[in-house]
Amino acid sequence: MKTENFSLMNYLKINRFLILPLAVLTVIFSACGDGECDLILNIPDPSGSAIFNNQLGVIDSYLEQNNLSAQVTDSGLHFIIDNPGDVNMKPTLCDEVNVDYVGYFLDGQEFDSGQGVTFGLTSVINGWSEGIPLFGEGGSGTLIIPSYIGFGETPIPGIPGNSILAFDVTLNSF
Repeated sequence: MKTENFSLMNYLKINRFLILPLAVLTVIFSACGDGECDLILNIPDPSGSAIFNNQLGVIDSYLEQNNLSAQVTDSGLHFIIDNPGDVNMKPTLCDEVNVDYVGYFLDGQEFDSGQGVTFGLTSVINGWSEGIPLFGEGGSGTLIIPSYIGFGETPIPGIPGNSILAFDVTLNSF
């Protein structure tokens, strides 16, 4: 049986027909106004979803079993900041970022990694769009992303639908 080498960045390249309109919108929005970023990440309230509420319990159990303490956003993103980086230099949704990352499931199985990967924050899953700006330049930590702000119900190669994703991330620059 042949195993495909899959990465999230390759997935995004394959699905560029979805990303191109986002990139165009990013250019339009970033060209407007006085140079400030006007883009706002709008995530609907997931609290009524049984899957979402179950995943929050799974994440809480994972954190407790591993003696980890995380902060949580309204969207359910759990984040642990190991190194805040330059707190005066944080990216916005209008920025392209360069990161090193390792993606894994809560059982520790790695599904992807990358070093020196550059992308716009509007061209990735909502968990990254929301989570990466929590770090300052040079910062690092962990993002634990419920499927609601990950890939949702849709399976992609190597990642089953409704998967909780964890990423160890270093924000190199933006």
